[in-house]
Amino acid sequence: MNFTELPNEIRKQILDAQRNEITEANVYFKIARTVRGKNRDILQKIGREETNHYKRWKHLTGREMKPSKFTVFFYSLIARVLGLSFGLKLMERGEKSAQRKYGKIIRYVPGIRDIIEDEDRHERTLLEMLDEEKLQYVGSVVLGLNDALVELTGALAGLSFALQRTRLIAVTAFITGIAASFSMAASEYLSTKTESGQETKNPIKASVYTGIAYVITVLLLILPYLIFSNYIFCLAISLLIAILIIFFFNYYISVAKDLTFKNRFLEMLFISLGIALLSFGIGVLVKVLFRVEA
Repeated sequence: MNFTELPNEIRKQILDAQRNEITEANVYFKIARTVRGKNRDILQKIGREETNHYKRWKHLTGREMKPSKFTVFFYSLIARVLGLSFGLKLMERGEKSAQRKYGKIIRYVPGIRDIIEDEDRHERTLLEMLDEEKLQYVGSVVLGLNDALVELTGALAGLSFALQRTRLIAVTAFITGIAASFSMAASEYLSTKTESGQETKNPIKASVYTGIAYVITVLLLILPYLIFSNYIFCLAISLLIAILIIFFFNYYISVAKDLTFKNRFLEMLFISLGIALLSFGIGVLVKVLFRVEA
């Protein structure tokens, strides 16, 4: 069937698919220039396949389409800042959406079935590329992040009602957090070194990832206490920051490693906020029993 004879909706979807192919080809080629070895070869191969898909659509439509500059910039930036695996998995999710569109088009243009098969192969190829350092040490990051969230949200809740002075709370929590970060980093070093025969993780790098994740979390949680003077408001903002950290980190992991987001997010959220609530009660009890004055 001639392109001009197709229904308007199908023609629009085909043009969108054509632009999507040339856009993704540009993304793959641009990201490929930032990596080395096998990953570069695979990305360039996928980029060439996407370009061939674009040419197939162009032969059908008879039109030239330009890539979306914003999309190319966005995924390239995401891959550079947050890691190759995360950026490509976001891309993969977009490809799944494209496949659903192809399912409608195929009734009118049966010859595109092999394009869908190529897209499926892209997903399998991308899954095999999860070998970058950021994902190798994600367990160490989880350890530092989760421990800081659990300990600091609880400590801040308890300190807030025991001391009721924001600067004093911030200083106390900071000292506690920094000391705990060194302790956690040391523990991760010893733990990774013990397991070095089973994994390729470097003990020093593992401890650094754990310590940095812990310190960053501590700084974010005590930040409200350095800005505002109402300790109740500061505690509320800190808990909100904790929820946002939990949300974004679990979203990152769920995308990069194909894990379920909802269950991991809720589990981490309930643990952190549960400890904070318990510490809140202990802080109130300490204030009453020891008659701590604000």
